[in-house]
Amino acid sequence: MAAKAEPNVVPLCDVLLVLLIIFMVITPSVQRGMDAKLPETTADSASAPDVIVLTLHKDGKVDINRTFYERDLLESQLMNIYGPRQHKTMLIRADARVLFGQVIEMMDVARGAGVEEIGIVLEYIEEEDEGGR
Repeated sequence: MAAKAEPNVVPLCDVLLVLLIIFMVITPSVQRGMDAKLPETTADSASAPDVIVLTLHKDGKVDINRTFYERDLLESQLMNIYGPRQHKTMLIRADARVLFGQVIEMMDVARGAGVEEIGIVLEYIEEEDEGGR
């Protein structure tokens, strides 16, 4: 009679189970990401009349909630606005043609005035012509 050679798969299954357990233990610690603070919304914040929006226009003008201010007086005006406020959050909008350095400059001014959280509004601002107003 001829001897039959059969492969022994028991050690192979043991090795595969050990590798599976190792990958199951290591995988959660390998996954890393960036923590993001998502905005919290409530029924009251949907209307949000107290949101402060600073807008940078292409001609260099700056307005806070559609009231124009000189750049020199901007920090003192922001201090007046945010002094008594409990929530020190501000949104910044800018025309697409405004240099990013100017946006960063306005963020620095806002931080100096006591603003704690700054958000950027990602929308294109279409300004009307001066004659169309």
